[in-house]
Formats: sequence, structure tokens, C-alpha cells
Amino acid sequence: MKRLRTIAVLPTMFTLGNVVCGFFAIVVAANLERPGEEVFVLGAEESAHLLLSGWLIFLAMIFDALDGHVARLSKTTSDFGAQLDSLCDLVTFGVAPAFLLVKMCPRFEYLHREAVWVIAASFVACAALRLARFNVETTEAEEDHMHFSGLPSPAAAAAVAGFAILFNTLRKPDNTLLYATKIDLILQTALPILGVVLALLMVSRIPYPHIVNQVFRGQRSFGHVVGVVFALVAVMVIRGYAVPIVCCAFVLTGPVRFAWDKIMHRGQQEEPLF
Repeated sequence: MKRLRTIAVLPTMFTLGNVVCGFFAIVVAANLERPGEEVFVLGAEESAHLLLSGWLIFLAMIFDALDGHVARLSKTTSDFGAQLDSLCDLVTFGVAPAFLLVKMCPRFEYLHREAVWVIAASFVACAALRLARFNVETTEAEEDHMHFSGLPSPAAAAAVAGFAILFNTLRKPDNTLLYATKIDLILQTALPILGVVLALLMVSRIPYPHIVNQVFRGQRSFGHVVGVVFALVAVMVIRGYAVPIVCCAFVLTGPVRFAWDKIMHRGQQEEPLF
């Protein structure tokens, strides 16, 4: 057995920040009491807990994006860091969003109690398979890749966490959106189905772009930078609606591009779908 002698302190702190955020996202969501029978829309206070849980997952994504960059900049990349990162990702981007999904859908949980927990467990299992496959297939020389094989687990978690922000917006007492309650109930039914789709996409071979590397890394044109700035401003201004829309749009890019290539015969799929 090879004994571990030293570890990189700064990248490890960022990685541990990731799992701490994921842990507290679970704790915050767990503090919500199960609503009574046929009470399907949570109040503003309960929705605020879901909002905090969702934002904690997004904060964890920042830590996850930074730890690898810090390790490469300080030239302290290691197998220990890679394994720790995957363990933390499983908690934050596997367990936390799956638990949050259940808590966000009291109507679906009331009507299909066993089914929603099976869906949540499937999400966790697929996230674990996705992370294990990534560790086995990715070498240190490929860490600066521009595409992922399958939906990245942070993106799947973001798609779920984005709806926590949306639900909080819909459930605010001062929300003037027509049919907000009806939309809320429809989304509660659709979200578990989305969870199944996200789980399948994580273990698929459908290619997804590496957003951080493609958008923020290297030199880009002035117009590219301006476009990124205005996109970020738009998301912040209407974040209650924009965040889940942007996250789901990213999720759909992979299947849509895959289907387009198959229809137009512009490219051959080198690997199977799963």
C-alpha cells in the first residue's frame, strides 16, 4: 500500500468547500416539514429554504470550477485531488439535488410517494456512474478538454437547483404572474420526469460543451466578452425565471445537436449512445 505523504492545501480547501455546500444544501432542505394532506404548494417561508438550498448548490459549482484551476496554476494536481473531487461531487451534485427534487414536489410525493424516491435514487446512482466513468476515461493530459461525454453532473444538479429558485419566485406573496399556482403544480409533476431525463443524460455518450473552457478560457474577441457580460446581467436581473431556463437550455443542447447530426447525416457517432 502506497502511503500518502503530502497534499495540496489550497485546492483541497476549494474541494472541501464544494462538499460543505452540498451538505448544508441537504440540511436546509431536510428542515422542511412534509405538508399536510392535499397541501401541494409550500408557503413563502418554506420556499425560501428551498431557495437557499438551490443557491448552495450553485455556490458549490463555483468551488468545483476553481479547485482544478487552482491545482493546475499551482502545479499541484494529483490523484488524491481527483478522487476527492469526485467524492465531493457525488454528495453535492448527486445526493443534494436528488433530495432537493423530492422536497420541491410535495404534490408528486403525495400522489406517487414511492416513485419519487425511486427517481431520486436513480439520479444519485447515475451521478455516481457518471463520475466513476469520467475518472477512468480521463487522463491528466485531457483535463483541459473542450467537451464532456454525457451530461456533466454539476449541470444536471444546476437544472434541478434552478427550479428551487423558480418555485421561490412563483410562491412569493407579491408575485403578479397569472396562474402562478397552476404553473407551480404543473412543474411539480414535470420535475420528477426531468429528473429521469437528467439521470439518463448523465450516463449517455451524448457530447456536451465544457462551458468554462469554451467561454472563459483563452483569448476571445471583444464582442464575445460583451455578449458574456450582457448574458450574465440578463440572468441576474430576471434570475427567478432565467436561471432554470438557461440550465434547461444547456441540458437540451446535447440531445438536440445529436439528433440534428443524425438527421442531417453530417457526422457519424463514434461511440454508442450509452
